[in-house]
Amino acid sequence: MLTVYNCIVNQHDLRLVALAALICGISCFSAANLLQHIGRSTDRNRLAWLMIAATSTGFGIWATHFIAMLAFTPGIPSAYDPELSALSLAASVMLTAAGMWIATLRNELDYHLVGGAVLGGGIAAMHYIGMAAFEVQGRIEWNLMLVGVSLLAGVTLAALALRVVLRRPSFPAACASAVLLTLAICTLHFIGMGAVAIFPDSSIAISEYTIAPTSQAFAAAAATLVILVLAASALWIDLRFRRQRLEVERMHGLANAAVEGLIVCDGSRIVSANDSMGKLTGTAAAALNGKDLDDLFDERVASDVAGIEGQPREAELRSRDGTRIPVELIARGIDYCGRPHNVIAVRDIRERKKAEEEILRLAHFDPLTGLANRRSFSSRLDAEIASMKRVASAEPGVRGRHLALLLLDLDRFKEVNDLYGHGAGDAMLQKVASCAGGVLRHGQLLARLGGDEFAIIVPNLPDPQAAGRIAASVLAAMREENRAAVGGGLVSASIGIAIYPLDAEDQTSLISHADTALYRAKTEGRDTYRYFEASMGAEARDKRVMEHELRQAVVRGEFYLVYQPQKEISSGRMVGFEALIRWRHPERGDVSPALFIPVAEDSGAIGQIGDWVLEAACEEAARWENPLTIAVNVSAVQLHNPNFSRKVHETLLKSGLAPARLELEITETALVKDMPRALATLRQVKALGVHVAMDDFGTGYSSLSNLRAFPFDKIKIDASFIKAVDTNGQVAAIVRAVLGLGRGLGLPVLAEGVETLGELKFLDAEACEIGQGYYLGKPAPIEAFDDLTGHGKRTPDAPAPRERRPAISRQRVRSA
Repeated sequence: MLTVYNCIVNQHDLRLVALAALICGISCFSAANLLQHIGRSTDRNRLAWLMIAATSTGFGIWATHFIAMLAFTPGIPSAYDPELSALSLAASVMLTAAGMWIATLRNELDYHLVGGAVLGGGIAAMHYIGMAAFEVQGRIEWNLMLVGVSLLAGVTLAALALRVVLRRPSFPAACASAVLLTLAICTLHFIGMGAVAIFPDSSIAISEYTIAPTSQAFAAAAATLVILVLAASALWIDLRFRRQRLEVERMHGLANAAVEGLIVCDGSRIVSANDSMGKLTGTAAAALNGKDLDDLFDERVASDVAGIEGQPREAELRSRDGTRIPVELIARGIDYCGRPHNVIAVRDIRERKKAEEEILRLAHFDPLTGLANRRSFSSRLDAEIASMKRVASAEPGVRGRHLALLLLDLDRFKEVNDLYGHGAGDAMLQKVASCAGGVLRHGQLLARLGGDEFAIIVPNLPDPQAAGRIAASVLAAMREENRAAVGGGLVSASIGIAIYPLDAEDQTSLISHADTALYRAKTEGRDTYRYFEASMGAEARDKRVMEHELRQAVVRGEFYLVYQPQKEISSGRMVGFEALIRWRHPERGDVSPALFIPVAEDSGAIGQIGDWVLEAACEEAARWENPLTIAVNVSAVQLHNPNFSRKVHETLLKSGLAPARLELEITETALVKDMPRALATLRQVKALGVHVAMDDFGTGYSSLSNLRAFPFDKIKIDASFIKAVDTNGQVAAIVRAVLGLGRGLGLPVLAEGVETLGELKFLDAEACEIGQGYYLGKPAPIEAFDDLTGHGKRTPDAPAPRERRPAISRQRVRSA
């Protein structure tokens, strides 16, 4: 160390030494800044930054050496070999470039240290080649130990300098790296100079091709100028980069506030991405910088960035794990760091796609059963018909295949909803869908049209009988489910079948004909299937016309009442009437109740009609002077209406009829639908003082249990048991049993359908109390019985007559 100190103090001009150190510091600080730019730059401009940094640093090392050599005063003539001097400069630049290139390949310790060591080797190569270019009139001897120390110090400090500046690039790191690199250059130079010993020798001549120290000073000055220019350029570049970095950070902060993914592109290369984009791709936002759009999207997006400017475009984003994410892209042109770029907003539309799929599913599928809905059914049926028409037109001479449409409707499904609630009804619909869908094959469609209506489209059938086999399989699957289910299982179903093109050649007609066949299946026993027949179509049209006319008949005043007498058999005394409805159609004439009553019940028009009968009969009876009873039939639907008792009460109040004079006739069929509800309604009616009679006794399901459970006031034996009762022993035995039952229960018995004197005598002999029939009196307008009713006279408590008006209820009425 003393040798080095003496060399610096005694053999150097300290002013030039300070100048050399200053130039070395400027060069090293410029090198540190440029190294940070190399680390941040992309492959495209990395080489340019590398050459600038290597040139600046290499010239700085070379200038530092030769200015320090000018400060060296050996005391004897000296000069410099121009070729070796140029070689030292080239070695300095090239090895510096190699070291910087290695150090910036990866941000890892071994790359930094190896690159720094190569840079240190460049410093050493420049120094000792430069010393080889130094010629003096004497002998030069080297202290090899100091030479080794100089090499070790230069390489170590250079490696540390590159590690510091590249590990975490920053301004303090650049300053620390510049100090370490300056120490590496100066330490190696002055230790190396301390290793030199010069012995004057006049016999050694200096070559004539050498350069004088003054000329070398001009070369060093030129190198210094280059260093200063490069340093100034590096400083300007660094300041400009800092401004750009601040702008980038500001814009990145704003971009991170966006919920959508944002990427800034230079052409198709990504230069910036926000955190939302990183989350969307599953990659850190910084890792996306430098990637191409092709790495994230398909080639169409990368090749046509301008095409999505201002116009949203859907694309698929490839995430880190390979998942494809549906996104919507929209681009805008912006000025980014002084250059035009494109910013692309990337919107995640997975939720929107799910919502669209759900909307599409709801638009085409039934949410309860998952089956195709009416819209999908209609589209599919149209498509199948069109396909069969195309095949038929292409092969006109070939016998075509058939398309079957099966309409399925559950029997008595409304009762399930009413008795057990809609939850049970929904479960039943799902089970029906499972049963029916389980027997179908690929290409056959099961759809739910609404409520308890289902449809099956079966294309490409070889013959129409195949549709019947499918229908039978569906019904069999449902029966099997019934047997396996706990508590009764499923209700039955009815199926109507129409065949294309045998029955119809368009969708509307095909559906209509299948519906007609379904109605026939329901009327002929249910739990079965029927094919459409031409005769069914005419019946269905007549039924629909009659339904429409029945809904208008009350308003048009086409209905009227007739009254059939009810008399005591023993005395012939008049006890009351039963009100019977008649329909006088303006074109059809008198229509039999046997025809229009079933139609009214099926269509729902019976409610309006039955309400009119109840009001008209009560108002008419209220005008009679003789307080005879009036009997009105009540349908099952009306009996199960929770407002029925209130309707009866309101009718009695409006008409002024005494409750005891009104008798409501209930059939056993109406009772068994919902016995608890029917019992509650009858008790409410009885509380009003109205009498209740069991109608058509003997034709129902469980007459004896009904008599015990329900509060009846009278039993009416059905007319089918009275016919020929005086000549048929079996019928006579049944009637005697019923009369005995009535006496035992304390209930009067009325015999319907008394048409002969013999029947009347038999009933009188068996002590039957009341009779009704043609022999006792045919149904007629009330005016025919004025002598019995006192028609036109008023009882004291009866109100004035008022206009009859229709109301809404549903009721069954009797025919004579």
